[in-house]
Amino acid sequence: MITVAQAVGGFVSGSLALLSDALHNLSDVISLLISYVAAIFSNRKASQHKTFGYKRAEIIAAFINAISLIIIAVFLIFEAIDRFLIPENINADIVIWLSIVAIVGNGVSVLILYSDSKNNLNIRSSYLHLFTDLLGSIAVLIGGLVMKYYQIYWIDGALTLAIAIYLIVVGIALARKSYDVLMLFTPKEINVKALVREVNKIEKEKHIHHIHIWQLNDDETHLEAHVDFKEDIKLSEFDEILEKIEQVVSSFGINHTNIQPEYEKPDNKNIIVQD
Repeated sequence: MITVAQAVGGFVSGSLALLSDALHNLSDVISLLISYVAAIFSNRKASQHKTFGYKRAEIIAAFINAISLIIIAVFLIFEAIDRFLIPENINADIVIWLSIVAIVGNGVSVLILYSDSKNNLNIRSSYLHLFTDLLGSIAVLIGGLVMKYYQIYWIDGALTLAIAIYLIVVGIALARKSYDVLMLFTPKEINVKALVREVNKIEKEKHIHHIHIWQLNDDETHLEAHVDFKEDIKLSEFDEILEKIEQVVSSFGINHTNIQPEYEKPDNKNIIVQD
């Protein structure tokens, strides 16, 4: 309802900022729908043909939402430049009241999603959509007040441009984060060299090599690697050492570990090996 009201109000009042806010609100609805569907898929059980299940669904949703933010922002920039160069008379009262309604609606939604947005990239993408729309609605309200009391109508285009630039900034940040996960890049907060040094301190372990570290989703960070041993140990001894390795890597935020034990195997001993 808020989106429809803003869209109609934007056309009636002539406010591009209000129309841009309505367009962003529409993208919020689509974003929430995508996030909701992704959350449902992510909880589906794994199978023989889908051994990871749909755990990547939320990351894909976050990436789609981030790209949509950027696309909307680019469209708004072109429209804002035209409006900035050719200001139009705007019914400020409509802009003010509809922006207040949008602030209340988006503010409640932002508060609901705030806590969960810290730990889930999919929810964060929806949260950012709503938060940027809240900021946009506040900017539209300020613009409406300026137009009503000072008749400075070019502020409408200027505010739209500011909203668009902010959308691009948050959209790029979210897109890069979700892209890194989709590309299996090592999380930036994990220091691979420090991890190797700590694992190599474990008794009977010679060195860890051929390492891959990636995020499956927001909750799972995986490590797979080869570990050389100084002697030909028993399987029971390996189990004990594996527990120590898991304790070390867990301190780096890794919660899924797959280790291939080796003894005098003539393979590539580099830390990173291109498969």
